[in-house]
Amino acid sequence: MPNRGATVTENKPRFAYFKQVAIGSASGLLALILLIVGSSFGSSVSNPTSSPSASATQSATPSASASNARACSVADLATVPELGNLSAVVLKAGTNEVLFDRNANVPAATASVMKVLTAAAALQTLGPNFVVETKVYADPANPGTVILVGAGDPTLSALPAGQQSVYANAPKLSTLALKVNEWAVANGVTVNNIVLDSTLFAGGGAASKWESSWARSEQTQGYMSEVTALQVDGDRKAPASETSPRSTKPVANAGAKFKKALGTIATGATVVEGELPAGAVEIAKVSSQTIDKWIRHMLQKSDNTEAEYLARLVALNQGYDGSFASIGIAFKKALASTNLDTSSLVIKDGSGLSALNAVSPTFVAKLMQMVLDGWGDFEIINEGLPSAGETGSLATRFKGDNADAVGKVRAKTGWINNGYTLAGIISAKDGTNLLFAVYALGPVKDNAKQAIDNLVTGFYRCGDQLSNE
Repeated sequence: MPNRGATVTENKPRFAYFKQVAIGSASGLLALILLIVGSSFGSSVSNPTSSPSASATQSATPSASASNARACSVADLATVPELGNLSAVVLKAGTNEVLFDRNANVPAATASVMKVLTAAAALQTLGPNFVVETKVYADPANPGTVILVGAGDPTLSALPAGQQSVYANAPKLSTLALKVNEWAVANGVTVNNIVLDSTLFAGGGAASKWESSWARSEQTQGYMSEVTALQVDGDRKAPASETSPRSTKPVANAGAKFKKALGTIATGATVVEGELPAGAVEIAKVSSQTIDKWIRHMLQKSDNTEAEYLARLVALNQGYDGSFASIGIAFKKALASTNLDTSSLVIKDGSGLSALNAVSPTFVAKLMQMVLDGWGDFEIINEGLPSAGETGSLATRFKGDNADAVGKVRAKTGWINNGYTLAGIISAKDGTNLLFAVYALGPVKDNAKQAIDNLVTGFYRCGDQLSNE
């Protein structure tokens, strides 16, 4: 995607020097002394261009003020049209002092910054060592029938042993198939019927699979799968590619791949969707990687599918049905122990794809304080945040004129059709830790990312001297 860069430069104040002149009278000398003592100092601010560009130079520059006041302004960077309708906040870590505020307390669409809330809710509810177990059962009342039960693990992989999907060391269908084969041989059974149970999330109905405010292009372009309790490889057409088209039949796809993995014992088997019957007996199971690994990958790669499954597991763990409608109340309950004010949160999903989500920049920044502190298990979130110019979804950003912020900003990126966002932690140039959230909303384009990077680099350069002008 094309980027246009701008430089944020921090200029030192230019001081006006006064030469003493000969004064013939005592009153004149006194006036001069008062002039010297009372003189104030000015600063120069470079002229911004109307938009970020490779040749433009825009300043985060100390402005004239009393010597004990913050005087480093990013006003030029915060008013470029590429940022659309800006909502932003910068807090000084450790004090929550507001250094910069643009509509900071107004709940607004987060895009994928929502994944930070999802991670926090999952860690508080499930804990970092939680695993999802996918099981296969036999039906004693119907010999030859096996039931594959989805438990909400989209990382379950149909790739052969030794091949990795985007989810490192994911559990394999082939492992389940091997165990079923061992059971079948030991019991002299041929599998003639495979039942797929994907009813865990609100009964598996259509309304539980796709949020009504999501664009279907997210699915066809490869950013999001339908949300079904049973699927393999996040329903990717290419399991080793993060962005890969998804289908409209993830459960059936999983069933077809399971039948293939079973091999000759299931050659003539029918595959149908249904529910686990009473009296069924477990004959095989595999476990997912621990949830902390899901969280790190979700944050680094902005994996929407992992986020949605984590959200549903949070809801189920608290006694809700795992529907979209249950996520908001489940998150508020999960985050209650943080003592953050969740009353104004509007949460439609776990990924941030919905433009109807509404979380204020201030809430996100205060949550980042807890991430920085490693509160509870939140150090896992800190470890998972992409690093500017180095890792994850920030690997290609903060280049050129913003390169001095490389490795100094750890943040979650966000993008939906009507907005770009970034929120995280800045290790500022002066050593101050800053907590920030920036939302560029409205009819913005891809160059909003560059404008956000320019602004955040300004925050980095200003540090504790950041002005709210």
